[in-house]
This record gives sequence, structure tokens and C-alpha cells, in this order.
Amino acid sequence: MPWLSIALEVEEGSADALSDALLEAGAESVSLEGVRVSALIDPGKDVEALLQSVGIAASDVSVHRIEDRDWVLATQAQFPPLPVGNRLWIGASWHEPPRDRVVVRIDPGLAFGTGSHPSTRLVLAFLEKHIHGGERVLDYGCGSGILAIAAAGLGAAHVDAVDLDPQAVETTAANAQANGARVNATLPDALPTATYDLVVANILSQTLIVLAPLLTERTARGGQVVLSGILSSQAAEVADAYRHSFQTRTAAHEEGWALVVGRRP
Repeated sequence: MPWLSIALEVEEGSADALSDALLEAGAESVSLEGVRVSALIDPGKDVEALLQSVGIAASDVSVHRIEDRDWVLATQAQFPPLPVGNRLWIGASWHEPPRDRVVVRIDPGLAFGTGSHPSTRLVLAFLEKHIHGGERVLDYGCGSGILAIAAAGLGAAHVDAVDLDPQAVETTAANAQANGARVNATLPDALPTATYDLVVANILSQTLIVLAPLLTERTARGGQVVLSGILSSQAAEVADAYRHSFQTRTAAHEEGWALVVGRRP
């Protein structure tokens, strides 16, 4: 069966909401790559009406027809495996993993996070270098759970994962189970009172700034906060929001995105 593939660029912060709206309007699947949203539509549907129902003008969208086999291959080609440093490997279920690395299997789904976005890669690289075993880790805004699962696989002793979206919590729990990772996935209100050696948050700059008091409370003395989802031009502003409690620095850049890290004295 052939399909129609649509793709468009959206404003930062709008991709998740648009993805949900497209699925509710009848799209068969949706994938996110930063601010680019792609969806597969049954060619029998009225594509223009579907787009109008979610507030998108047809002129803003690229549309092309793909055959069923091409759809499978195209979907798989969008998510090549990702080796991270010397220890970690991220890949979907259709890839053969190496035997000499910590393997995290994440298939594309409704929740953000397959390792393909630079903001996610920045955090994965940090975890691969800095988790040595026994750490307590909090992943705040866990999405697919990729960061939490990677932390558990690398040797963290206790990993909590939190998201405001119940779908993300369910996805994280399912992905953790599929990977044999011990991760406690929960909504924020159910998170136990505790502090952590590493608090990671891959969200958006303004949200990270608002969350500064909460993430500070959750970071143990001597622990680190690891912040991503930040455009390089916004790194200084995010670092300033945490400077009252942390020794902050911009630790890395990739493709216009930055990783801000702070250690709590």
C-alpha cells in the first residue's frame, strides 16, 4: 500500500504538540527531528482537511508519495545506530548491536528521544564519560527514557525518570523493561524526596531557567546538573540561572546546540 509523506519545519517548542495533533487527526505515524516534523498519511484521507484541522497551511508542507517497502526502508534509514564514546551504543531493534559496548535499544515512537538529535547526543556523551558506577541519577523530562536507560546501563546504582507527559512516562517504563534497565519512571508529583549525584534535563532553555530552583534542590552537594536542549546562543543565559548554586560552564557544543554543566559545591 502506498503512503503520503508530509514534512514541515516548526518553531522550537511546538514539535511535540503538533506531533500529538497530527496523530489525533489521523496520521499513521509521526517522527520528530529537532524542529522538523514528518508524518505518514493514508492516501485515502483528505490531506488538506487533515492539515487544516491542526492549523497548518498546505503551502507550508512538502508532500510526496512513497511505496510500502520504501516507507519501511526510509523509516529505518532515518535512525542509524549511534556509537557514543568507547562504551555506549544506541540503536533501534532492527540493528545488530556490537558485543563490546553497553547497548541501549530505542525504537522511534511517540516520545522524543532516539539519540539522533544533537542535544541528546551531548548528554549521552557526558554520561558515557562521567558515569563510573554507583551514582544516583535523575532524568527530568525523560521523553523516551534514553538518557535514564543509558545511565542505568553504564552503571548508575539508582535512576529516576520524570516527565509531565503520562505517555512519556509509559514509554520510558516500557523501554526500560525492554532493555532490562532498572529505571523508576514517574510523574513529578510521585517522585520520592531525594537528591542525586547527577541531574540531567534535556528540555528547552526557558524551561530549564524556570526549573533552576527545583533542579538545584534535587542535586546533592558535590553533584552535577547537566542541561541540554539549549541553543549555543542561549547557553550563557541558562548558565547564569544556575550560577548562584553551581560552578557552571558550557561543556560542549554540537551543530549549534550547547551542553551546560554545573557542579554544586
